Amino acid sequence: MNFGSELLTFAVGAFAGGLGALLGIGGGVILIPFLNIALGLTFNQSSGISLITIIATSSAASAAKGRMQLVNLRLGMVLEVFTTSGGVIGLWLFGKTDSHTVRIAFAWTLVAIAMIMLSRISKRNVLDPTAEIGQLGGRYFDKETGGEVAYRLKRAPVAFVMSFLAGVVSNFGIGGGILKVPALNAWCGVPIRAAAATSSLMLGATAFVVATDRFRHGEIIPELAAAAVLGVLGGTQVGVWAQHRFHPKTHKLVMVALLLSVAALYFSGVGKR
Repeated sequence: MNFGSELLTFAVGAFAGGLGALLGIGGGVILIPFLNIALGLTFNQSSGISLITIIATSSAASAAKGRMQLVNLRLGMVLEVFTTSGGVIGLWLFGKTDSHTVRIAFAWTLVAIAMIMLSRISKRNVLDPTAEIGQLGGRYFDKETGGEVAYRLKRAPVAFVMSFLAGVVSNFGIGGGILKVPALNAWCGVPIRAAAATSSLMLGATAFVVATDRFRHGEIIPELAAAAVLGVLGGTQVGVWAQHRFHPKTHKLVMVALLLSVAALYFSGVGKR
């Protein structure tokens, strides 16, 4: 790889990090197609580099969002048990299952979640600030409204199952947040900003499990990984800064567009190498 490839990876990493921090999904949805298509890396090499950047994004974004009190630490720790379990099982599953079948099933899942989010585009999962939030609910200060936002977790089993599946699909290298954030928002009553922030907290631990396996098989290119991480760290700060400046409806529309774009890429055969 030449210096031009590393510089381009840095720039794409910065954009991916900003979007990943904003939506709480990691930047792999942008970085993997770039590495796979533009630079000609194999899917495993691309996802390995992406997983390294997800660890960096998670660390930087969750620290910044924690200061904003958006992260629901208790909910995040509970869901991480299921997500990490899914990541471990996914390592075994991806070695046994036809990759084309897995990609198509994943793409249809993204389409389904996007449709659900569209059906709820104008709905907000908030309670009266004085309401009981339960053990896994939370509160945070919303700069947009100037008031406190309270929410209660609904359909906890759905959150557990989707977190497990998010761990499984993290083996794609895109971060399980692309399943977890829309599921928490559309089905489980968590506001989009809190869902994104809490997801950012969880991404790193799951990515570490899968990245370790990629590293063991020599599928991580250090020079490109370093360039991507530096770009992602810079972009993450911009994404965190921008989060409070996006209306929740805009936030959801961006998420829907991203879900459908990634689904289209997988339907078209991206990552088939």
